[in-house]
Amino acid sequence: MGKKIKVLVIDDSLLFRETVARGLAKDYGIEVVGTAVDVFMARDKILDLEPDVLTLDVEMPRMNGIEFLKKLMPQYPLPVVMVSAVSDHVFDALNAGAVDFVTKPDMKGQRNLESFMNELIIKIKIASMAKVGHLKKDYIVAQHSGTIGARSNNPIIAIGASTGGTEAIYEIIHALPRDMPGIVVVQHMPPVFTAMYAKRLNNSCQMEVKEAQSGDIITPGKVLIAPGGDYHMHINRKGSTYMVECIKGEKMNGHCPSVDVLFNSVADKAGANAIGVILTGMGYDGAKGLLKMRKAGAMTIGQDEQSSIVYGMPKVAYDIGAVCKQVMLKNIAQLLCAIVLGRA
Repeated sequence: MGKKIKVLVIDDSLLFRETVARGLAKDYGIEVVGTAVDVFMARDKILDLEPDVLTLDVEMPRMNGIEFLKKLMPQYPLPVVMVSAVSDHVFDALNAGAVDFVTKPDMKGQRNLESFMNELIIKIKIASMAKVGHLKKDYIVAQHSGTIGARSNNPIIAIGASTGGTEAIYEIIHALPRDMPGIVVVQHMPPVFTAMYAKRLNNSCQMEVKEAQSGDIITPGKVLIAPGGDYHMHINRKGSTYMVECIKGEKMNGHCPSVDVLFNSVADKAGANAIGVILTGMGYDGAKGLLKMRKAGAMTIGQDEQSSIVYGMPKVAYDIGAVCKQVMLKNIAQLLCAIVLGRA
């Protein structure tokens, strides 16, 4: 047996605090070292109990979870899993340094609660291995100056990510020009949140970003993000036109949507006319699909260990020979532009 992960549960609801603490305590790999009703109590308990991971409610009295994160991370970086109602505030929390989030369940349904606890336990275990304390100034990504220009053989850019991916994808897309070739993305995320995430990116990036729907055409200047939930995203081709299809399916590699499903379809339909990018995340989803893309002639990029929150997916892809170039997050946008322009 390895060392147990010490967890501090922070939530203003006594019922929810105790429910979470009891649920976590059932897992042999986790020790709940304490609970806190607000962030001021949490601050003292962090110093006394030295937890490995925090679970933190977004909505808290006196100071909300996001403000607490902004104060905590520069001084005492700890892996944090946010517990949130359905709200785009979770992306503010991820931006402030949280590793991941889970959605609060309906406490009336036992199945909902069990599903929530299983997801929370998995994400706590992943968070315990995550690299935290990255400061924005350490990896500020320069925006590409100028435009890409129209070309007849625009490649498809396919991106896959999991834990830590929401911020990594933002850093890349935010740096790209508005006429970049079309991009398709799988980010492991629950349903509803993918639409919120797409809207958030659309409001802050030069490219148009939307949650994908079957039939959406992949065109320059557009980013299509696979919807979370029960659908896998594939690409298809009619003549010279590429489009996406969102098809209901079972989980692959533990995920739906799966990065491998997307990458496999890109290899089949676009071949060498594609670029694959695998980013931070736990597990191996996307590695075999990226290898298939590389064997089909596509350029493939992997995020390096230093800049990955969790160096899992990129490591597996690198180890099996799927990655042509392994680079830091801050350099991926410029490398994509250079590849499209024929300079790399």
